[in-house]
Amino acid sequence: MDTKDIDNANKVAASPKGGMAEPFSSNCLRLSVGEWLIAAIIVGAIACLAPVLWQRVENFAPGPDYRLPYGLSNDYWLYQRYAEWAAERYDTLVIGDSVVWGHYVSKENTLAAHLNRLVGEEKFANLGVDGIHPAALEGLLRYYGRAIENKNVILHLNLLWMSSPKHDLQTDKEHRFNHPELVAQFEPKIPCYKAPFADRISVAVKRVTPLFNWMNHLNIAYFENMDVPAWTVAHPYDCPFEAVAAPLPTSDEYEPDTKSPGPTGNTTLDWVDLNTSLQWNFFKRSIELLLQRNNRVFIFLGPFNEHLLTPESIDKYREMQAEIAAWLKSNNIPHYIPAALPAELYSDASHPLSKGYAELAQRLTEDSPFNTRTGE
Repeated sequence: MDTKDIDNANKVAASPKGGMAEPFSSNCLRLSVGEWLIAAIIVGAIACLAPVLWQRVENFAPGPDYRLPYGLSNDYWLYQRYAEWAAERYDTLVIGDSVVWGHYVSKENTLAAHLNRLVGEEKFANLGVDGIHPAALEGLLRYYGRAIENKNVILHLNLLWMSSPKHDLQTDKEHRFNHPELVAQFEPKIPCYKAPFADRISVAVKRVTPLFNWMNHLNIAYFENMDVPAWTVAHPYDCPFEAVAAPLPTSDEYEPDTKSPGPTGNTTLDWVDLNTSLQWNFFKRSIELLLQRNNRVFIFLGPFNEHLLTPESIDKYREMQAEIAAWLKSNNIPHYIPAALPAELYSDASHPLSKGYAELAQRLTEDSPFNTRTGE
């Protein structure tokens, strides 16, 4: 008997009815089409329910003057959860970058905190995110800020993001910038953003898939911004289950100011043209998005440390302010542009110190059209 005959005999012997054997497969278990459908439903249900059930397990209890922890600035799943929580409880949401977040001050000394003290109750929620430039802010609001609707919103604009073509993301040369997963992946095109097509698709999928955002939350909040396999290699003697049982990082991590703003009057900035500015275009898209969701939007422009600038840079800066104010006025959007604070109330080009935030809150109350009592 040759080799071919032996193979045929083995196939017949393997068949339960002595007939032709089932097609060979390396799988120990083969599912029918119906069984695959059932498995897909089970996996899909787990994927949808896991993030929801985790909210019942995880202890998330923001206190007075809460802000997103500095170490969780890229945790957009937690930001979405916080936005939902704040939208249910606060009259007014204060949204913006590190100036709103309060980079050099404690959570009790941010703009929102000082406004709360002025009105004598918790009416203003700090929804600032450290490093969130306008191109990223638009994505944050669009995909993770859906709960922000029918609210009073103070939206902060920091012209520092338009102080050079690089800050404005206009340069063709690739460079790193904050929150790349929040910017537009395809349109409008951002010249300095050179991520591969596969990475862009992955970001687009993550935005509409709660499971992936939740997994990213676990990695950032509990596993030092690593996935579980990488974390176990770095911590071979630690238990992952004990890691997720730990409390969330606190919201009062910040960098106390230990430096002076630097020499005054000698800084020249390469301000971009608003007509071609990407950051200004994305900021306008954020305004439009908030208005589409029936929010009452108030724009707060500044405060920029003009004391650092040369006279030429100050003139260009004020021209930009005037152009922005004209656009806001033509679109019936209330706004306030405060005069520069005293030089000693700044820590750098755009971040006030605690007394600076107190002064800004007082000006918002007394000098602007914004009503701190009603939030409108």
